[in-house]
Amino acid sequence: MALQAVGQFDIENPREIDDHDWWFRTMLKGNGRHRITFGGLATIADVWLDDTPILTSRNMYLSHDVDVDLTGAQMLFICCRAFAPALAAPGKRARWRTRMVTPQSLRFHRTTFLGRMNGWCPPVHVAGPWRSVSITPLDRRAAIVTKDIRATCDGSRGIVDVVLNVEGDCPSPILFTCGDTSITLIEAPTGRHTGRLVIENVCRWWPHTHGDPRLYKMKANIGPDLIDLGNTGFRTISIDRDLDGDGFAFVVNDTKIFCRGACWTTADLVALPESRAACEPLLRLMREGNMNMVRVGGTMIYESDAFYEVCDELGLLVWQDFMFSNFDYPASDPDFLNLVSSEAGQFVRRTRASPSLALFCAGSEVAQQAAMMGLPPAAWSSKLFDEVLAGIVAQERPDSLYVPHTPFGGVMPFEPAKGVCHYYGVSAYMRPVDDARHANVRFAAECLGFANLPDWDVPLEADRAAVAQPLWGERYEHDVGALWFFEDVRNHYLREFYEVDPATLRREDPARYLDLSRAVNAELMESVFALWRRVGSPTHGGLVWFLRDVVPGAGWGVIDAGGQPKSVWYALRRAFRNIQVVLVDEGLNGLDIHLINETVDARNVTISVVCLRDGTLPVMRGEQKIQLAPRGALKISSAEIWGAFFDTNHAYRFGPPSHHVVIAQLRDADGAILSEAFHFPLGRGHEQHELDLSCALEQDSDGYFLRISCARFAQSVHIEDVHWRPHDNWFHLAPDHQRHIRMFARSAGSGAPKGVLRAINGMAPVAYGDAP
Repeated sequence: MALQAVGQFDIENPREIDDHDWWFRTMLKGNGRHRITFGGLATIADVWLDDTPILTSRNMYLSHDVDVDLTGAQMLFICCRAFAPALAAPGKRARWRTRMVTPQSLRFHRTTFLGRMNGWCPPVHVAGPWRSVSITPLDRRAAIVTKDIRATCDGSRGIVDVVLNVEGDCPSPILFTCGDTSITLIEAPTGRHTGRLVIENVCRWWPHTHGDPRLYKMKANIGPDLIDLGNTGFRTISIDRDLDGDGFAFVVNDTKIFCRGACWTTADLVALPESRAACEPLLRLMREGNMNMVRVGGTMIYESDAFYEVCDELGLLVWQDFMFSNFDYPASDPDFLNLVSSEAGQFVRRTRASPSLALFCAGSEVAQQAAMMGLPPAAWSSKLFDEVLAGIVAQERPDSLYVPHTPFGGVMPFEPAKGVCHYYGVSAYMRPVDDARHANVRFAAECLGFANLPDWDVPLEADRAAVAQPLWGERYEHDVGALWFFEDVRNHYLREFYEVDPATLRREDPARYLDLSRAVNAELMESVFALWRRVGSPTHGGLVWFLRDVVPGAGWGVIDAGGQPKSVWYALRRAFRNIQVVLVDEGLNGLDIHLINETVDARNVTISVVCLRDGTLPVMRGEQKIQLAPRGALKISSAEIWGAFFDTNHAYRFGPPSHHVVIAQLRDADGAILSEAFHFPLGRGHEQHELDLSCALEQDSDGYFLRISCARFAQSVHIEDVHWRPHDNWFHLAPDHQRHIRMFARSAGSGAPKGVLRAINGMAPVAYGDAP
């Protein structure tokens, strides 16, 4: 980051970091006793105050407190040693080797794998103080130096156990307050102040899809000083393994939750920022996208306190990996175990009051690596995962969950139908969409990795002809050892969904190739989650790989490297609604309609279904009024809507097809559409038609919006606007039905919206605003 700020680092052509020592220095001024806190030093570091060594650190993830005596102005030096010699040092042979991370000797060192994962992350290596360095005077005035706060539930009571370690003279007992309840802490001679606070009839913290993420403010009065201790919340959490013992469902406050979301990377690959300003916009896009869980994987970094604070506030559950992945770690080395025990203990304790932190996972794809190498089950895990990390979580966060690694369960640890899987049947392995159903996925801690094009990439759109070049896909993310890139995966589904030859289309009509590429990934995401959320599905959650791209391009992220949603983010936003309608093709059993209500209120709704021929002519229409129970779901057959036989999904094929699309709309008591679902019995196809698509830019007290309608069914309607982001995009539009799409400025000073509206089955775009 420091080099980048002065023009000496280019992420497109990163310079070597590991080969050099890197020095950092700053002047400290003061007199008397002070405490210097080093939030994190990457990765092998020595620290001096003037000529006096004060610290040696060998773990990027450990923070350190060092007390020093200042005498005026003194220089603080940090030297982060060249990492290459340490990586070249010999070590004990591993039971297996991984191709996903290089070099193999990284397993002996505690540093991030970001920048070291072949295939998807450029070699941007970290060296230096990657977390804040701060200094605090230790005078006689009382100050809280550490805090230990645990919030638990006992029936309707919220219980807070608090321990504050205070240095200096306390003029009076400490008053601790949580919400509107206060207690006086008991002081021990060592400066330790303890107490238990009980809140009657406490309001529970919920993931936002199922309730209010209620937080309670904590503070301490030390004499005249009022100290902010942050927020906490109260919730219970457990895992339901289903009747067969193979399931994996989160149960929050005695309610089973369908978890949906994405895997976190970092807000900035070079800076690895810890500020609220860096993570909050991305986490808010998760909430806006109806996601309720984020996974911090073992190939990333432990995130900052601000990250977990925002997740608490937004009602986002956190699946937290410890930073272990792929390797056979030296679990028999006591020094290594002591080092990682300190790392894990520090992290768990600093996030102990966070209600969003739901589950700790020891490592990613460790057992999978060993099993796929043909090693016996005894080699799949180790003392590190089964005892050390499990023991730390049990002692420090008994209110949270723990799993030894992911994937796990079954005869092989990566079987989708057992426990937790990483599901790439649809996506990397190019299985048909129905595989997401037949695999009987229980919980996908990773899934659906696609080469997702940015939704509106100005340089790319300015030179769409570049797409036709043979080297177009050379920077696409891929798995090491695989014979394909993820562009190949997308092209496979492009051919299956739209009956086009991707190579020919890319060469002859690059603009349409881009449009269909964005559309197909959105359709895949929505289709898979429709199967997983259907009534009777064994699937209890899916986390997409990734949330955000680490570099610009067609990465796995559903948000691009600039922080803007892609077509797949919009699709997931629709798929993740807490009031939802889903259509599922059951072959000769017809087309089933699944209705879901995750809210705490009963809902009086109307489900209407129409079958259209040529996108305009209704050949069958029906509706039914239904009361959806709170936290309820139900399934009805389309035959119940018709009251007679009709080949809704064109399964019997007694004659030529009567219709091309089935549209289901779920409306509330006032007639407003809550959710829509679409089924294409003959496939989506690639033909284009005159749709009479219209788009008008209008303004009200809340800002700008687009009024959109069509005379013929419009497929994958998308709004292209450089400076404004639509509330919804890449959606299907029923004929003679208006959509009002709110527009949001991407940045200040954007002027009025202006752009074009397209549909992939339409002949020509429609301009709005001042766009030509």
